[in-house]
Amino acid sequence: MTALNQPALAFEQAELTVPDRQGANGPGDGSPRRRFRRVGMERVNWSTTTILVLCSLTVLLPLYVTVSMALKIGTQVVDGNAFSFPSPISFDGFVQAWTLTKFPVGLAISLLVTAGTVAATIILAAFASYAIARNWERKLFRYSFFYLLAAMFIPFPVVALPQIQLTGRVGLDNPAGVIILATMFQLSFSVLLFTAFLRSIPLELEESARIDGATTWQTFWQLIFPLLAPMSATVGIFAFLYAWNDFMMPSLIISDPALQTLPVRQNLFQTQFSNNYNVAFASYLMAMAPAIVAYLFTQRWVMAGVTQGAIKG
Repeated sequence: MTALNQPALAFEQAELTVPDRQGANGPGDGSPRRRFRRVGMERVNWSTTTILVLCSLTVLLPLYVTVSMALKIGTQVVDGNAFSFPSPISFDGFVQAWTLTKFPVGLAISLLVTAGTVAATIILAAFASYAIARNWERKLFRYSFFYLLAAMFIPFPVVALPQIQLTGRVGLDNPAGVIILATMFQLSFSVLLFTAFLRSIPLELEESARIDGATTWQTFWQLIFPLLAPMSATVGIFAFLYAWNDFMMPSLIISDPALQTLPVRQNLFQTQFSNNYNVAFASYLMAMAPAIVAYLFTQRWVMAGVTQGAIKG
């Protein structure tokens, strides 16, 4: 046996030494017992694997159809075979969708609404949650928390008509009004998440900061808010997906069609896309691409933040 093969064999075969309660001299004699098992030969849970594969197919198959239809030419999209591979591959659908929906303008407005909603939701929810969590013994803050929780059960369609009239009268029938309303509707759930996370942060950290002369404002921004980074990422993901994919609120609040977001722009051209499925699917793909990319990157950041917080704890 060569020296190069020894590390490989040592990695493949792990030796475990544990005390044997039933040794050669009787029970509990503490004599060592050696067990050998091969690393990487764990039993596969086929039921869980099958469920995960099926769940993955429910996402991957529609995504494949979307990409395939977007890359087909006009004659291929009406042949009745959505799963066929595009041949030849054509990007004409993307060019037409880019022009018809005025994609750069819609993308800029959607990014503005989404970024404003995410930033406002994180900051306001963190403020409210910190005040509620640190003043829970006071009735005003405790009842405020219950009030916010009750707002979670009121969907936007129930209060749509009053909101439309109110935003129109005060001049907020524009993307700014959508940012304000989307933030308010995301505030309840975000406060719930932040409050639960703040209760796990020891009060001794804040007491140490106050002993060093830090004010409440300094304690929050320099100590508490950085510790909220994992939960801020989670809240930001929910707010991002809600604001980016929302169709009803922008369509009802924004009065100027030129200031509509991407989901509404796709609906405005839906009748024009009734026969040009490649243009429609290309528009859908361009609209969903930023959300998919942002979700993938922020999901990795959330997992890293949670792991870092667990190690520090």
